[in-house]
Amino acid sequence: MSQLLNGASPANLARLRNFIRELAELLDRTPPEAEILRAGSALLKQLVSVDDWLPSAFAHPNADRYQQFLLHADSRERFSIVSFVWGPGQATPIHDHTIWGLIGMLRGAEYSQPYQAGPDGRFSAVGAATHLRPGDVEAVSPTIGDVHKVHNAYIDKASISIHVYGANIGAVKRSVYAEDGSTKPFISGYSNTMLPNIWDRSAEPNKTH
Repeated sequence: MSQLLNGASPANLARLRNFIRELAELLDRTPPEAEILRAGSALLKQLVSVDDWLPSAFAHPNADRYQQFLLHADSRERFSIVSFVWGPGQATPIHDHTIWGLIGMLRGAEYSQPYQAGPDGRFSAVGAATHLRPGDVEAVSPTIGDVHKVHNAYIDKASISIHVYGANIGAVKRSVYAEDGSTKPFISGYSNTMLPNIWDRSAEPNKTH
């Protein structure tokens, strides 16, 4: 269990402990990614279907930016779990993950809009946005679709989703994209650790060649 949760008094932290144990046992079997996404989605759905376990310290929105709180990092960096806390109306840029990921909606709601690069390198939305409500789970991966833009479905209240990734996501080199195809590398870090947060949405992406 992550030391970051020591001292917290959630109503039922055992739910998170059980999820961590069951996910670790799943990964111990080294299944193919498709099985990780299928079985992992079922486990995450169980976790986010009941909203009584997340410590309040990992549920606070920030008026200036969305927050990504580390809940657990596997010692072998096979997976990490974060609470993603949205303030009213907050949104991500278009971005990728480079690894498999699962997003489970715990509180409030969010929209996830897939994007895809065309022959000219420009990014455009693909299909309708997925509306995630409490208990819903969505998967991402370079093998099934890895680029999207996400925003809080509410302009007047916070929303919280629980994200699970197939690595220590706060240290993974990723990219944000502008619709014209320009990119900017970033490493997200975490809102509750000393890792640097390089996801700077105030800067314009640089054109790659």
